[in-house]
Parts: sequence; structure tokens; C-alpha cells
Amino acid sequence: MSSVAERLAQKSSSRKGRPAKQVRLRLVYIDFWSAVKLSFLIGLCLAIISIVGAFLIWIVLDQTGIFDNLNSLFKDISGTSGSDLKSILSLGTVMGFSIVVAILNLVVTTALGAVCALLYNLSVKITGGLMIGFTNN
Repeated sequence: MSSVAERLAQKSSSRKGRPAKQVRLRLVYIDFWSAVKLSFLIGLCLAIISIVGAFLIWIVLDQTGIFDNLNSLFKDISGTSGSDLKSILSLGTVMGFSIVVAILNLVVTTALGAVCALLYNLSVKITGGLMIGFTNN
């Protein structure tokens, strides 16, 4: 049975008429600061997406009147007229909570990227690294 790289090399050589050059490389090191920077950027993108998503969901729920229905249901269940669910679910409160969660997510994503790079670099000493095959099409 042939490997995936060999089948890809045969397929590309049959199309062009000349054999494709095949290179096998071993990934033996991930730079710590590169991993931290990349994971920070990924976390930043996720933070922006979550903040914008929370804002858009709040706008849609407010425009459809769901907050008014929830507020009247909450007042009917609790029986007190003093408590107001709309003040708890205001735009400022929801966005503040969303920003705090996004910042925590950013910190955790950055830390996980750093830990994964460190763990991979340590595991390379045992496993020898990850073998990757490339072909020239």
C-alpha cells in the first residue's frame, strides 16, 4: 500500500508529464514567541467576534420584544413589582459582561498556545517530531 504523498506524486506526475519533486520534512521545534503571538491574534479575533456577536444578538432580541416578554413573565412569577429584569439585561450590562468574557478568553487562548508549544517541544525529544511530506506541483 502506498502512502498519501506517493499517490499525490503519481497523480501530479501523470498530469504534467514530468515527475513531481517530493520533499519530506520533520517539524522538530515550534518557536515559543511565534506560538504566543499567533495564539494572541487568534484570541483577539475570537474576542472581537464574541463582542460583536453579543451586541447583534442583544439588538435582535430587543427589537423583537423578547426582553419585554421576559420582563413581564419574570414579574408574574416573582410577584414583586420592584424587581426589573430589563435593568439586569440592559445593553451596558450585557456588553460589559461580554467584554470581560472576551478578555478572559483572550488570556486563556494565549496561555494555551504557549503551553501547547512548550508541550510539543518537549514531546519532540521523545517522539522525534512530526514528519510532513510536500510535493512540487
